Amino acid sequence: MITMKDIVREGHPSLTEVADEVDIPLNESDKQLIEDMLMFLKNSQDEEIAEKYQLRAGVGLAAPQLGLNKRLVAVHFEDPNGKHYSYGLVNPKIISHSVEKSYLSTGEGCLSVDRPVEGYVPRHARVTVKAFDKEGNPLKLRLKGYAAVVFQHEIDHLNGIMFYDHINQEQPFAVPENATPVE
Repeated sequence: MITMKDIVREGHPSLTEVADEVDIPLNESDKQLIEDMLMFLKNSQDEEIAEKYQLRAGVGLAAPQLGLNKRLVAVHFEDPNGKHYSYGLVNPKIISHSVEKSYLSTGEGCLSVDRPVEGYVPRHARVTVKAFDKEGNPLKLRLKGYAAVVFQHEIDHLNGIMFYDHINQEQPFAVPENATPVE
């Protein structure tokens, strides 16, 4: 079971490196890794389990956050409209995005960052992501709003980019140009 002690924190080299693509079909250990990453997210959102194991709630986890140089991502959340997202993604790529931007009005957080980081993180309002599931089946997801933000945050981890790298350093709360807030 993955716990907070398995998650690397700011300053760890795997958080600033570009992760390697994973061979498809996945080997058994990578399949298990994706299942374990998804289980961590589910456990972190269950109040009893989270309290018992001292897990911080998360909606996404990328393999580099476990110190692993692999293009694997897990996401598990419900968007504000009640739509459920629960995916283990292999080699996810953003293949298209909107010109229009968005940002979370509450800012973003990260399981690998133990401090509050204030400021708006500009993101694309809409993205299309191509990936494979753990069985090697191709996936194509069109995402907008909160879901688009979550997927971009996790895919950034695969490219060695932290969410705060996007924040305007001079004016952290400057509304990004051509951007709509995501509540």
